[in-house]
Amino acid sequence: MNQKIKHIMKQTNLFNEEDFYEKHWQDMPEFHQEDLTSYRKIIVHFRNEEDVQKFSELLNQKITAKQASLWYPKLQKRSHYDKVFINEND
Repeated sequence: MNQKIKHIMKQTNLFNEEDFYEKHWQDMPEFHQEDLTSYRKIIVHFRNEEDVQKFSELLNQKITAKQASLWYPKLQKRSHYDKVFINEND
């Protein structure tokens, strides 16, 4: 292991202060990030375009030539534009 990696591993944090953010992180709203990662991922191979189209019909989803992945069932796009934070104390 080279010296640079050893130094990085020993470093406690970027500013060498314990919990430096706590003094600035006062009265902030609670936030919990929902886990949106997939449960399982598989790779599917097709022999020809006809097989791709049959698979597309089975899933009831359009599969394009440039598409690298898809969700089953089809993932509904989520909108974040209508989300706001309201401070109930104001």
